[in-house]
Amino acid sequence: NGYGIVKFPSYLVEDCIRCAPRTITWYGRDPANDFKVEPHRVGFSTFGECIQLIDPYTRELRSPTKKDLADATRVCDYLDEIAVVERAVGSLDQYSESQSLHNFQAMATNTTKHIFLGFNNGESAKRIIEMAAACVGGMENLRQRPIVTAFVCPTSPLELVHTCTDVIIECASSGIGVSPVSMVLSGATAPATLAGSLITHNAEVLSAIVLTQLTRKGTPCTYASCSTIMDLRFAGPAIGAPEYGIISAGLTRIAQYYQLPCWVGGGNSDSKLPDAQAAYEAGLTTTISALAGANIIYGAGCLESGLTFDFGKLIMDCEEIKMIRHTLKGIAITDYQMALDVIKEVGPGGEYITHQHTYDNMKKMSRSNLFDRRKRDAWLEKTGGKNLTERAYDEVKHILKSHRPLPLPDGAAESMRSIIEECESELTARRN
Repeated sequence: NGYGIVKFPSYLVEDCIRCAPRTITWYGRDPANDFKVEPHRVGFSTFGECIQLIDPYTRELRSPTKKDLADATRVCDYLDEIAVVERAVGSLDQYSESQSLHNFQAMATNTTKHIFLGFNNGESAKRIIEMAAACVGGMENLRQRPIVTAFVCPTSPLELVHTCTDVIIECASSGIGVSPVSMVLSGATAPATLAGSLITHNAEVLSAIVLTQLTRKGTPCTYASCSTIMDLRFAGPAIGAPEYGIISAGLTRIAQYYQLPCWVGGGNSDSKLPDAQAAYEAGLTTTISALAGANIIYGAGCLESGLTFDFGKLIMDCEEIKMIRHTLKGIAITDYQMALDVIKEVGPGGEYITHQHTYDNMKKMSRSNLFDRRKRDAWLEKTGGKNLTERAYDEVKHILKSHRPLPLPDGAAESMRSIIEECESELTARRN
């Protein structure tokens, strides 16, 4: 049937790891949104690809459309906490064979940040690369500043199917970065022990990295994960479980050992609603991954074990991300920070509120635009007593109404539309 076991000698694997760049930049269409990947620099993104969403206006659960992906991308473009943009939902109202093209079109039109998405197959990869080139003024510009990275997903356990290999070869040949994202489930597609799951995951990701480097040495590779445990009581993945964060942290350490950029899970939830369960689970796994130093932690906006996207949760997650980023700063120990001179000057029984030192440092303290720290009377007067979820949905509506991303260069929209039309004409001809 064309399948077989491929065994790579250790020296070849080690050579390919060395060939992959240690430091890369995820380029945005706008250079102001470039994200340079450095050791222990932590960024965040959305989870993808959810197949349902909670409508931000009606709060009803429904299937997502291309417009929903455009809206989600536009919100991500606005949010400073989102470093790079993963497709939050898919264009499920379009032909399945050309969905990845529609996904890229919707995303490239609505953000100037770097884009991560699945390319589906080698044929789609060629067309998406053409579309990306149209967005930056040609193929040579794209090679110098690639604005998109391809996700490829090995099939656990230990399979790299031809659609993945085709995408890897096509992207590497064109200078487009590749991010192998394994999704092992402890107890289902990997051993029930976490160490055994890490080994399975590592073999799958390294196989894709080897193929990438054998195709074109120096192609950017991002070591990625969506691995967690299966809750065997319900036969489903548990991406709000503490093991999700532990696995992500373990794989972050492996990627750091290889000196490769890493992308891991965190911030997801198994809850069906943006409720307390969602907040507890998202906060736990995001914090674990962040403390491990993952370069990108993705999961913002995700509910129901990866099935459902919610705009309100995305906004709330970003407020939490602000707090986590603040936590990562830790406590600086310098003469100025210890402020012994100020302590002596104020003395026992004094106050610091009116001191210049307080004025100079007050803006460095954590702040939130969404989490409320007012007294109850002020909260009622300012918000009308709205809870966090309602305030988050209000913010979504404000962003969708007011934010307009940087327009595409002249001719790019037409070129992308033409590429999609050509693809779908060929698909129609094949069916007939």
